[in-house]
Amino acid sequence: MLTNIPILVLGSNSFSGSSFINFLLSNGHKVIGISRSEEIIQPFNVYKQNLNAHNFIFKKLDINLDEDDIANIVDEYKVEIIFNFIAQSMVEQSWQFPDHWYNTNVLSLVKLTNLLKNHSTVKRFIQFTTPEVYGSTIGWVKESFNFMPSTPYAVSRAAGDWHLKCLFESYKFPVIFTRTANVYGPGQQLYRIIPKAFLAALTGRKLLLQGGGASMRSFIHIDDVSRGLNLIMRKGIPGSSYHLSTDRVISIIDLVTEIASMGNVPLRDLVEITEERIGKDQAYSLQSTKIRNELGWQDKISVEQGLEDVHFWVKSNLEFLSTLPDIYEHKK
Repeated sequence: MLTNIPILVLGSNSFSGSSFINFLLSNGHKVIGISRSEEIIQPFNVYKQNLNAHNFIFKKLDINLDEDDIANIVDEYKVEIIFNFIAQSMVEQSWQFPDHWYNTNVLSLVKLTNLLKNHSTVKRFIQFTTPEVYGSTIGWVKESFNFMPSTPYAVSRAAGDWHLKCLFESYKFPVIFTRTANVYGPGQQLYRIIPKAFLAALTGRKLLLQGGGASMRSFIHIDDVSRGLNLIMRKGIPGSSYHLSTDRVISIIDLVTEIASMGNVPLRDLVEITEERIGKDQAYSLQSTKIRNELGWQDKISVEQGLEDVHFWVKSNLEFLSTLPDIYEHKK
């Protein structure tokens, strides 16, 4: 299955998508990336510096408008493997513009996969999805479709997953689901908690911490995620779901306390407590035994090592990063 045919990455400008492209290029693959915006710039775009960057093709296309063109690319290049990182992904803003989230994460996904379901070349459609479909977890949850979404974002992702599951059961559409813990690493958008906290610590800004940071999360380094996606691409079973997560959970306040210490800033000078956002889930704890036992994956990068990684990236690019906004700017 793994030939010189390029791998198609939908959502190539996303943090996870662009980082995985870098991994694929480093491992000798040809890649086509699709995003609705022009390619992201350095230092967020790591694959541009890859020695195999000549094996990457970028196409500026919007899943909400150009599903026919995307399907034509699958035909033109005889694509066998597709990774879908496309999603409206911010939770808080999904309450303000729920129609945008449902349009991208459900309707446009449905339109595209309806075109792709009869494409005989496609052997893997790997859907990069989220633990938020489960709602706030109690204990460690196994891979399932027992969804309890609590926000428009989570509802939209659950609906998209359910539709793809129906396509698999009725048409044998070769979808594989990956639900991943909180991903982080160098190059992540500045509105995400880890780079945002480091940037605040290094520039004297205040970090607004919703609800005092009581919620619990598992944080997984993007390099561990990329290795897991590679195994799923090679050995994953269509119709299956795989969790990519560490076995460690940490509260947001403890995470930020560690970042403050690394930045030599007292926590009280860094953090300003604000109200919790609506629909905030208390915890996401994903059991990842399946991918460990069946595919031989394991996470290798501890939170402490990973934070050092991001700390170095922010410090190395501080002059430029400090000129950028650290809040999410919504695009329809």
